[in-house]
Amino acid sequence: MFISFEGIDGSGKSTQARLLAETLRAAGFDVIHTREPGGSKGAEEIRALVLEGDPDRWSAETEILLFTAARRDHMEKTILPALNAGQVVICDRFADSTRVFQGVTRGDLQAKVNRLHDEMIGIEPDMTLLFDMDPALGLARAKGRQTVEERFEDFGQDFQEKCRAAFLALAQTYPRFTVIDAGRDIDVVAREVADLVTTRLSAGTPQQAQP
Repeated sequence: MFISFEGIDGSGKSTQARLLAETLRAAGFDVIHTREPGGSKGAEEIRALVLEGDPDRWSAETEILLFTAARRDHMEKTILPALNAGQVVICDRFADSTRVFQGVTRGDLQAKVNRLHDEMIGIEPDMTLLFDMDPALGLARAKGRQTVEERFEDFGQDFQEKCRAAFLALAQTYPRFTVIDAGRDIDVVAREVADLVTTRLSAGTPQQAQP
């Protein structure tokens, strides 16, 4: 099964993705925990280009191309081989982040994002968990990490508020989404996530991997 974790910056999704991977491995599942942009050698090199530097370093259109290139390599080298091997793939961000960060918040570009996704990627997660929280709190958390990867955080709170609204709109559009209240205690959120995913795994979900 292919599970993506989405949400605004600072929503805790990366921590929850790691905790879920640990829980599933302890339960005997074969799990790959990966991230975007990144997850393969080529995609990790592109990650530095898009997440570091001045906010105005790239236009939204250029970012769409860079993220899609990273995602294509990630899919070829990591995601599809894992799914074809019967593994559970937990991915910290996938195409929905591009639909939001480039497709909505910085212009009406979602149609372009979707066309490029259909042509170059062609798969969606089986299950998407959206970690929703107050943008002001999320931004404070994200900036508190003090890393070099703060280009999108530097767009400010208004940008994060637009991202949150766009993510929630996607959740209304695609049935694969489940919205998680990420403002609660980490352990409480982790238990909810583990329950949701293990229930889905026990029910069985067709993999979308292709040869």
